[in-house]
Amino acid sequence: MESGNITTTVSEFTVIGFSRMGRFWPLFFAILLIFYLLTISGNLSISLLILADRPLHTPMYLFISMLSLLEILFTSVTTPLMLTCVWRGKVQVKFDHCMLQMYLLHSLGITENYLLNIMAYDRMVAICDPLRYHTIMTSRHCTVLLSSCWLLGFTSPIIHLVSVLKLPFCGPNTVNHLFCDLSPLLKLACRDISFTFILNFMISLCIISCTFLFITVTYIRIIVTILRMSCVDGRKKAFSTCASHLTMVLLFYGSLAFIYIRPKVEQTSEYDKLVAINYSVLIPFLNPIIYSFRNKEIQKTFKKLLRQKKIFVLTLMPRN
Repeated sequence: MESGNITTTVSEFTVIGFSRMGRFWPLFFAILLIFYLLTISGNLSISLLILADRPLHTPMYLFISMLSLLEILFTSVTTPLMLTCVWRGKVQVKFDHCMLQMYLLHSLGITENYLLNIMAYDRMVAICDPLRYHTIMTSRHCTVLLSSCWLLGFTSPIIHLVSVLKLPFCGPNTVNHLFCDLSPLLKLACRDISFTFILNFMISLCIISCTFLFITVTYIRIIVTILRMSCVDGRKKAFSTCASHLTMVLLFYGSLAFIYIRPKVEQTSEYDKLVAINYSVLIPFLNPIIYSFRNKEIQKTFKKLLRQKKIFVLTLMPRN
Protein backbone atom coordinates (compact mmCIF):
# COMPACT_ATOMS: atom_id res chain seq x y z
CA MET A 1 0.00 0.00 0.00
CA GLU A 2 1.37 3.40 -0.95
CA SER A 3 0.60 6.90 0.24
CA GLY A 4 2.52 9.61 -1.59
CA ASN A 5 6.15 8.48 -1.66
CA ILE A 6 5.89 6.35 1.48
CA THR A 7 4.84 2.71 1.39
CA THR A 8 3.07 0.92 4.22
CA THR A 9 5.28 -2.02 5.16
CA VAL A 10 3.74 -2.92 8.51
CA SER A 11 1.74 -6.15 8.32
CA GLU A 12 1.07 -6.45 12.04
CA PHE A 13 1.17 -4.41 15.24
CA THR A 14 2.61 -5.34 18.62
CA VAL A 15 0.32 -4.36 21.50
CA ILE A 16 2.38 -4.07 24.70
CA GLY A 17 -0.31 -3.20 27.26
CA PHE A 18 0.99 -2.56 30.77
CA SER A 19 4.78 -2.68 30.77
CA ARG A 20 5.33 -2.12 34.51
CA MET A 21 3.25 -4.85 36.17
CA GLY A 22 6.23 -7.10 36.87
CA ARG A 23 5.37 -9.99 39.19
CA PHE A 24 1.83 -8.67 39.76
CA TRP A 25 0.63 -9.67 36.29
CA PRO A 26 -1.09 -12.93 37.50
CA LEU A 27 -3.15 -10.93 40.00
CA PHE A 28 -4.12 -8.35 37.39
CA PHE A 29 -4.99 -11.12 34.90
CA ALA A 30 -7.23 -12.83 37.48
CA ILE A 31 -8.99 -9.57 38.39
CA LEU A 32 -9.52 -8.66 34.74
CA LEU A 33 -10.85 -12.13 33.92
CA ILE A 34 -13.26 -12.07 36.88
CA PHE A 35 -14.54 -8.63 35.86
CA TYR A 36 -15.02 -9.83 32.28
CA LEU A 37 -16.96 -12.97 33.30
CA LEU A 38 -19.11 -10.98 35.76
CA THR A 39 -19.78 -8.35 33.08
CA ILE A 40 -20.96 -10.96 30.57
CA SER A 41 -23.10 -12.86 33.09
CA GLY A 42 -24.54 -9.70 34.68
CA ASN A 43 -25.56 -8.00 31.45
CA LEU A 44 -26.84 -11.27 30.00
CA SER A 45 -28.94 -11.80 33.13
CA ILE A 46 -30.51 -8.35 32.77
CA SER A 47 -31.46 -9.08 29.14
CA LEU A 48 -32.86 -12.53 29.98
CA LEU A 49 -34.85 -11.19 32.94
CA ILE A 50 -36.48 -8.56 30.75
CA LEU A 51 -37.15 -11.14 28.03
CA ALA A 52 -38.68 -13.61 30.51
CA ASP A 53 -41.11 -11.21 32.20
CA ARG A 54 -43.93 -9.96 29.97
CA PRO A 55 -44.75 -6.86 32.12
CA LEU A 56 -41.21 -5.63 31.36
CA HIS A 57 -41.84 -5.64 27.60
CA THR A 58 -42.03 -1.84 27.50
CA PRO A 59 -39.86 0.72 25.65
CA MET A 60 -37.80 1.62 28.73
CA TYR A 61 -36.86 -1.99 29.47
CA LEU A 62 -36.32 -2.72 25.78
CA PHE A 63 -33.70 0.04 25.76
CA ILE A 64 -32.12 -1.28 28.98
CA SER A 65 -31.90 -4.73 27.42
CA MET A 66 -30.29 -3.26 24.31
CA LEU A 67 -27.81 -1.34 26.48
CA SER A 68 -26.84 -4.60 28.20
CA LEU A 69 -26.29 -6.24 24.81
CA LEU A 70 -24.08 -3.35 23.73
CA GLU A 71 -22.03 -3.62 26.92
CA ILE A 72 -21.46 -7.33 26.25
CA LEU A 73 -20.30 -6.64 22.69
CA PHE A 74 -18.19 -3.63 23.67
CA THR A 75 -16.24 -5.41 26.41
CA SER A 76 -15.86 -8.52 24.23
CA VAL A 77 -14.13 -6.45 21.54
CA THR A 78 -11.43 -5.22 23.93
CA THR A 79 -11.06 -7.45 27.00
CA PRO A 80 -9.95 -10.75 25.33
CA LEU A 81 -7.01 -8.92 23.71
CA MET A 82 -6.18 -7.27 27.05
CA LEU A 83 -6.20 -10.67 28.77
CA THR A 84 -3.92 -12.13 26.09
CA CYS A 85 -1.62 -9.13 26.36
CA VAL A 86 -1.35 -9.45 30.14
CA TRP A 87 -0.76 -13.21 29.91
CA ARG A 88 1.96 -13.01 27.24
CA GLY A 89 3.39 -9.58 28.03
CA LYS A 90 2.68 -8.47 24.47
CA VAL A 91 0.64 -9.70 21.53
CA GLN A 92 0.96 -9.44 17.75
CA VAL A 93 -2.18 -8.31 15.93
CA LYS A 94 -2.50 -8.41 12.16
CA PHE A 95 -2.97 -5.06 10.45
CA ASP A 96 -6.50 -5.86 9.22
CA HIS A 97 -7.55 -7.25 12.59
CA CYS A 98 -6.24 -4.13 14.33
CA MET A 99 -8.24 -1.89 11.99
CA LEU A 100 -11.33 -4.03 12.55
CA GLN A 101 -10.99 -3.78 16.33
CA MET A 102 -10.63 -0.01 16.13
CA TYR A 103 -13.72 0.24 13.90
CA LEU A 104 -15.86 -2.01 16.14
CA LEU A 105 -14.69 -0.18 19.25
CA HIS A 106 -15.81 3.17 17.86
CA SER A 107 -18.98 1.78 16.26
CA LEU A 108 -20.25 0.18 19.46
CA GLY A 109 -19.23 3.21 21.52
CA ILE A 110 -21.10 5.61 19.22
CA THR A 111 -24.10 3.28 19.12
CA GLU A 112 -24.20 3.31 22.92
CA ASN A 113 -23.89 7.08 22.83
CA TYR A 114 -27.01 7.36 20.65
CA LEU A 115 -28.84 4.75 22.72
CA LEU A 116 -28.29 6.82 25.87
CA ASN A 117 -29.89 9.72 24.00
CA ILE A 118 -32.88 7.58 23.02
CA MET A 119 -33.27 6.50 26.65
CA ALA A 120 -33.21 10.15 27.75
CA TYR A 121 -35.88 10.97 25.14
CA ASP A 122 -37.99 8.04 26.39
CA ARG A 123 -37.82 9.31 29.99
CA MET A 124 -38.66 12.85 28.87
CA VAL A 125 -41.81 11.69 27.07
CA ALA A 126 -42.82 9.47 30.02
CA ILE A 127 -42.43 12.27 32.59
CA CYS A 128 -43.27 15.40 30.61
CA ASP A 129 -46.07 14.00 28.45
CA PRO A 130 -47.34 10.84 30.22
CA LEU A 131 -50.83 10.89 28.69
CA ARG A 132 -49.40 10.60 25.17
CA TYR A 133 -46.55 8.25 26.06
CA HIS A 134 -48.08 5.08 24.62
CA THR A 135 -49.14 6.83 21.42
CA ILE A 136 -45.66 8.32 20.92
CA MET A 137 -43.44 5.42 22.03
CA THR A 138 -45.13 2.81 19.89
CA SER A 139 -43.49 -0.46 18.88
CA ARG A 140 -42.85 0.91 15.40
CA HIS A 141 -41.37 4.14 16.72
CA CYS A 142 -39.04 2.22 19.06
CA THR A 143 -37.91 0.01 16.19
CA VAL A 144 -37.12 3.05 14.05
CA LEU A 145 -35.20 4.70 16.91
CA LEU A 146 -33.14 1.59 17.63
CA SER A 147 -32.46 0.93 13.94
CA SER A 148 -31.29 4.53 13.49
CA CYS A 149 -29.11 4.17 16.56
CA TRP A 150 -27.29 1.13 15.13
CA LEU A 151 -27.13 2.58 11.62
CA LEU A 152 -25.58 5.87 12.77
CA GLY A 153 -23.30 4.03 15.17
CA PHE A 154 -21.79 1.84 12.46
CA THR A 155 -21.58 4.48 9.72
CA SER A 156 -20.12 7.38 11.72
CA PRO A 157 -16.68 5.73 12.37
CA ILE A 158 -16.15 4.93 8.68
CA ILE A 159 -14.40 8.29 8.30
CA HIS A 160 -12.08 7.37 11.18
CA LEU A 161 -11.29 4.04 9.54
CA VAL A 162 -10.67 5.45 6.06
CA SER A 163 -8.49 8.28 7.40
CA VAL A 164 -6.25 5.75 9.20
CA LEU A 165 -6.14 3.34 6.25
CA LYS A 166 -4.84 6.15 4.04
CA LEU A 167 -1.87 6.73 6.35
CA PRO A 168 1.45 4.99 5.64
CA PHE A 169 2.84 2.72 8.36
CA CYS A 170 6.49 1.80 7.88
CA GLY A 171 7.63 1.26 11.48
CA PRO A 172 7.75 1.26 14.41
CA ASN A 173 4.75 -0.99 14.90
CA THR A 174 4.50 -1.04 18.71
CA VAL A 175 1.09 0.08 20.01
CA ASN A 176 1.58 1.49 23.51
CA HIS A 177 -1.96 0.78 24.60
CA LEU A 178 -4.22 -2.07 25.73
CA PHE A 179 -5.83 -2.56 22.31
CA CYS A 180 -5.97 -0.99 18.85
CA ASP A 181 -7.46 2.48 19.23
CA LEU A 182 -7.33 5.59 17.09
CA SER A 183 -4.94 7.78 19.09
CA PRO A 184 -2.10 5.25 19.59
CA LEU A 185 -2.33 4.15 15.95
CA LEU A 186 -2.04 7.71 14.64
CA LYS A 187 1.30 8.09 16.41
CA LEU A 188 2.75 5.22 14.39
CA ALA A 189 2.12 6.84 10.98
CA CYS A 190 5.16 7.73 8.87
CA ARG A 191 3.99 11.21 7.93
CA ASP A 192 2.46 14.31 9.46
CA ILE A 193 -0.96 13.48 10.95
CA SER A 194 -2.09 17.03 11.77
CA PHE A 195 -4.94 17.04 9.24
CA THR A 196 -6.04 13.49 10.12
CA PHE A 197 -5.98 14.28 13.82
CA ILE A 198 -7.97 17.51 13.40
CA LEU A 199 -10.52 15.73 11.20
CA ASN A 200 -11.09 12.92 13.69
CA PHE A 201 -11.01 15.33 16.61
CA MET A 202 -13.75 17.49 15.07
CA ILE A 203 -15.92 14.48 14.25
CA SER A 204 -15.61 13.11 17.79
CA LEU A 205 -16.19 16.56 19.28
CA CYS A 206 -19.30 17.10 17.15
CA ILE A 207 -20.86 13.72 17.99
CA ILE A 208 -20.10 13.82 21.71
CA SER A 209 -20.96 17.48 22.30
CA CYS A 210 -24.20 17.43 20.27
CA THR A 211 -25.52 14.27 21.91
CA PHE A 212 -24.47 15.42 25.38
CA LEU A 213 -26.20 18.76 24.74
CA PHE A 214 -29.37 16.90 23.77
CA ILE A 215 -29.28 14.88 27.00
CA THR A 216 -28.61 18.04 29.02
CA VAL A 217 -31.60 19.86 27.49
CA THR A 218 -33.73 16.76 27.95
CA TYR A 219 -32.90 16.49 31.64
CA ILE A 220 -33.44 20.21 32.21
CA ARG A 221 -36.97 19.74 30.92
CA ILE A 222 -37.42 16.59 33.04
CA ILE A 223 -36.20 18.33 36.21
CA VAL A 224 -38.44 21.36 35.61
CA THR A 225 -41.44 19.06 35.12
CA ILE A 226 -40.64 17.05 38.27
CA LEU A 227 -40.24 20.18 40.40
CA ARG A 228 -43.69 21.33 39.27
CA MET A 229 -45.31 18.11 40.54
CA SER A 230 -47.42 18.62 43.64
CA CYS A 231 -47.26 14.98 44.75
CA VAL A 232 -44.09 14.10 46.69
CA ASP A 233 -44.39 10.39 45.85
CA GLY A 234 -44.71 11.30 42.17
CA ARG A 235 -41.49 13.28 42.37
CA LYS A 236 -39.61 10.42 44.02
CA LYS A 237 -40.87 7.91 41.46
CA ALA A 238 -39.93 10.18 38.56
CA PHE A 239 -36.43 10.80 39.94
CA SER A 240 -36.03 7.08 40.59
CA THR A 241 -36.75 6.15 36.96
CA CYS A 242 -34.05 8.59 35.81
CA ALA A 243 -31.36 7.93 38.42
CA SER A 244 -29.88 4.79 36.82
CA HIS A 245 -29.78 6.30 33.35
CA LEU A 246 -28.27 9.56 34.59
CA THR A 247 -25.55 7.61 36.42
CA MET A 248 -24.62 5.73 33.24
CA VAL A 249 -24.58 9.01 31.27
CA LEU A 250 -22.15 10.64 33.71
CA LEU A 251 -19.84 7.60 33.68
CA PHE A 252 -19.94 7.26 29.89
CA TYR A 253 -19.36 10.90 28.97
CA GLY A 254 -16.86 11.42 31.76
CA SER A 255 -14.61 8.73 30.30
CA LEU A 256 -15.05 9.76 26.67
CA ALA A 257 -14.30 13.40 27.38
CA PHE A 258 -10.84 12.53 28.67
CA ILE A 259 -9.99 9.99 25.94
CA TYR A 260 -11.28 11.61 22.75
CA ILE A 261 -11.65 15.35 23.34
CA ARG A 262 -8.03 16.51 23.62
CA PRO A 263 -6.26 19.63 22.41
CA LYS A 264 -3.38 17.60 20.93
CA VAL A 265 -1.99 14.11 20.49
CA GLU A 266 0.06 13.20 23.53
CA GLN A 267 2.20 10.25 24.47
CA THR A 268 -0.03 7.44 25.67
CA SER A 269 0.67 6.97 29.39
CA GLU A 270 -0.16 4.33 31.95
CA TYR A 271 -2.89 6.68 33.21
CA ASP A 272 -4.49 6.67 29.74
CA LYS A 273 -4.60 2.89 29.92
CA LEU A 274 -6.33 3.04 33.29
CA VAL A 275 -8.96 5.32 31.78
CA ALA A 276 -9.32 2.85 28.89
CA ILE A 277 -9.97 0.09 31.45
CA ASN A 278 -12.59 2.36 33.02
CA TYR A 279 -14.71 2.67 29.88
CA SER A 280 -14.03 -0.77 28.39
CA VAL A 281 -14.21 -2.91 31.57
CA LEU A 282 -15.59 -1.06 34.60
CA ILE A 283 -18.55 0.73 32.99
CA PRO A 284 -19.89 -2.43 31.27
CA PHE A 285 -19.41 -4.23 34.62
CA LEU A 286 -21.33 -1.53 36.53
CA ASN A 287 -24.26 -1.41 34.10
CA PRO A 288 -26.21 -4.42 35.50
CA ILE A 289 -25.35 -3.40 39.08
CA ILE A 290 -26.70 0.11 38.57
CA TYR A 291 -29.93 -1.07 36.95
CA SER A 292 -30.57 -4.06 39.22
CA PHE A 293 -29.93 -2.15 42.45
CA ARG A 294 -31.91 0.94 41.42
CA ASN A 295 -34.79 -0.71 39.56
CA LYS A 296 -37.51 -2.27 41.70
CA GLU A 297 -39.24 -3.95 38.74
CA ILE A 298 -36.09 -5.86 37.77
CA GLN A 299 -35.57 -6.84 41.42
CA LYS A 300 -39.19 -8.02 41.61
CA THR A 301 -38.80 -10.09 38.43
CA PHE A 302 -35.60 -11.65 39.72
CA LYS A 303 -37.23 -12.63 43.04
CA LYS A 304 -40.28 -14.01 41.21
CA LEU A 305 -38.10 -16.20 38.98
CA LEU A 306 -36.19 -17.44 42.03
CA ARG A 307 -39.47 -18.39 43.74
CA GLN A 308 -40.68 -20.18 40.62
CA LYS A 309 -37.40 -22.10 40.40
CA LYS A 310 -37.64 -23.00 44.09
CA ILE A 311 -41.21 -24.26 43.68
CA PHE A 312 -40.18 -26.25 40.60
CA VAL A 313 -37.29 -27.88 42.48
CA LEU A 314 -39.53 -28.73 45.45
CA THR A 315 -42.09 -30.42 43.19
CA LEU A 316 -39.35 -32.64 41.75
CA MET A 317 -38.02 -33.70 45.15
CA PRO A 318 -39.16 -37.17 46.28
CA ARG A 319 -41.53 -37.22 49.24
CA ASN A 320 -41.32 -39.67 52.10
